[in-house]
Amino acid sequence: MNEGASADERTADRLATVLRPVRAGNGFEEALEQILQIVRLGLVEHGERLPAERELAERLHISRVTLREVLKVLQDQGLVESRRGRYGGTFVLAKAVPVADGDVLRQRLAAVDVEDTLRFREVLEVGAAGLCAAHGLSGAQAHRLREALAATHDAPLGAYRRLDTLLHLTLAELSGSATLAAQYAAVRASVNDLLDCIPLLVRNLEHSQRQHTALVEAVLDGDADTAREVMREHCCGTAALLRGFLA
Repeated sequence: MNEGASADERTADRLATVLRPVRAGNGFEEALEQILQIVRLGLVEHGERLPAERELAERLHISRVTLREVLKVLQDQGLVESRRGRYGGTFVLAKAVPVADGDVLRQRLAAVDVEDTLRFREVLEVGAAGLCAAHGLSGAQAHRLREALAATHDAPLGAYRRLDTLLHLTLAELSGSATLAAQYAAVRASVNDLLDCIPLLVRNLEHSQRQHTALVEAVLDGDADTAREVMREHCCGTAALLRGFLA
């Protein structure tokens, strides 16, 4: 990733983490999965425009006909809308899923192995934290991590989960492993689907923020053992919260 990049360039780099050429035979399904990840991870904010059709098709190595079929599915699900004109394109819509909706919750629980997802998330997160601390960050990388942390501290409640996701994704990207970052993006999208089914608890967010601060300090101090332990505790806290609400 470009260390001296602007915010727009960093967003483009994050999209590159998720968007990759699909395999022959599953073009529609894999393209849908990847664009869903962009929406679910908040890599393109609500109200903002997805990359142009030509760019998406080229990145995914699919035809624009297939891409339009994918976008039509997302539009039918109320996740994006298409606008025409000079400033048109495909725009991400705000989520309208009510917290703790029983039908939505049952559908999401049926679609994911919760325990497997949470354990895999912990492995990736703990590993990323340890790598960042052990190998050290450049000045520009450290600045990125501090910026991502500060954004979560300043976040209004409605934007917290998106910015929390970006902080964790930043840490995965800074680990130096593109494979780890891509796998983390995928598993975090599943975790976010589950988190969207439970309420935001102010006390829990305050605790999470203290853990975030301790984690970033450990990474910047090069203390890999502490970074891994703080991240493990953080993941276990999220897992306990989800189990409590989803059981």
